[in-house]
Amino acid sequence: MIKLYNKLVRDNVPSIIEASGKKCRTEIMDEEQYMTKLVEKLHEELGEFETQFDAFNDEEAIKELADLTDVIMAIISSIGVSDEAFERIRNAKKTLNGGFDNKILLLEVTD
Repeated sequence: MIKLYNKLVRDNVPSIIEASGKKCRTEIMDEEQYMTKLVEKLHEELGEFETQFDAFNDEEAIKELADLTDVIMAIISSIGVSDEAFERIRNAKKTLNGGFDNKILLLEVTD
């Protein structure tokens, strides 16, 4: 039986599949297709995080956050931004606008 996926997977997944006695077919994507699949993977992982969070499964939710972080870092790398440059941008934004530590819910703004 052949099961179709057509999705981005982690680098070791094909070897893991073959080590289990199964066969898989893969291809290397061009940059445009790779970015499209990264964005799809970002949505997929966010959905998986939301599912685990809604089920109050903290351990699995943390694993999904790790997956989300890896996808985000792959996107950053793919567009040519170094980890250090990204951290500078992130920290500058946090310095300017603050973080989310105070749990502020903005209800409305009136002119």
